[in-house]
Amino acid sequence: MTRSYPNTRLRRTRTHGWSRAMHRETVLTPADLIWPLFITDGQGVEEPVASLPGVSRWSVEGIAKRAREAVDLGIPCIALFPNTQPGLRSDKGDEALNPDNLMCRAIRAVRDACGNDVGVLTDVALDPYTSHGQDGLVDEAGYVVNDDTVAVLVDQAINQAEAGADIIAPSDMMDGRVKAIRMALEMGGYANVQIMAYSAKYASAFYGPFRDAVGSGGLLQGDKKTYQMDPANGDEALAEVALDIAEGADSVMVKPGLAYLDIVRRVKERFEVPVFAYMVSGEYALIEAGAAAGAGDRDALLMESLTGFKRAGASGVLTYHAPVAARLLNG
Repeated sequence: MTRSYPNTRLRRTRTHGWSRAMHRETVLTPADLIWPLFITDGQGVEEPVASLPGVSRWSVEGIAKRAREAVDLGIPCIALFPNTQPGLRSDKGDEALNPDNLMCRAIRAVRDACGNDVGVLTDVALDPYTSHGQDGLVDEAGYVVNDDTVAVLVDQAINQAEAGADIIAPSDMMDGRVKAIRMALEMGGYANVQIMAYSAKYASAFYGPFRDAVGSGGLLQGDKKTYQMDPANGDEALAEVALDIAEGADSVMVKPGLAYLDIVRRVKERFEVPVFAYMVSGEYALIEAGAAAGAGDRDALLMESLTGFKRAGASGVLTYHAPVAARLLNG
């Protein structure tokens, strides 16, 4: 079919707001959002994260209140990340296996406050617990070893499932960890616990504020390029996703988000699974800094960015802006 002017005037359907709404191809709702939250020790504590203006670490009861806020806003899921105190960190990340660690206490507090009204997604990786800031166990040469790390990640995942996690989200990028976690969940009686795999997680420069928030930034020895992906690679992301799906992932994730929307689109077109994207801390900070500098309206920049994720094919977006976006979407 060939269209031509003036029979076709593409501006015709843009004339009024009601018409633009009726013809809108991409729809964003609060149900498309996952809200990442940072946990800290103490009682009644709120610690602003300097590199993430507007974001704080919350003690456990504060996390429960944020979870109830998510329910009220229509946000279906929260993602939890602990800021483990230095004295509890070790080379092997043993605190990850403590059934009374920050993560597990927060999961239980959210369950007590919200029941099953909100989903709880938990991060599986060792960097919040290691003294060296790496996501796994490190050998004498400084290399992050794969199989020994996977064995610890399995125990960490079971620890979180026992506390009441709904979605286990391994962010470590070790080979084979999804299959090992899935088998352990099945054998442990947690068949209905989902796995959202960080399948295409890149060794990105956009993670800095997150590492500040979980306390691992100043501890990191070396880099994470031997296990996180090269930002130049796209085909490799498809291979990672294919492996994670075969190993039992219920959904997959692309991280970071805005610089990798082409990967979101390619994954969505290739695989018949939900694809999530993480609008990471550096991307959050850029929007906040740009708005503060007068480069644009914060709310407009945010909503355009989130719509871009959905238009690219994302089933949902993890974003620190989730409560702001939900309020805007709710009018």
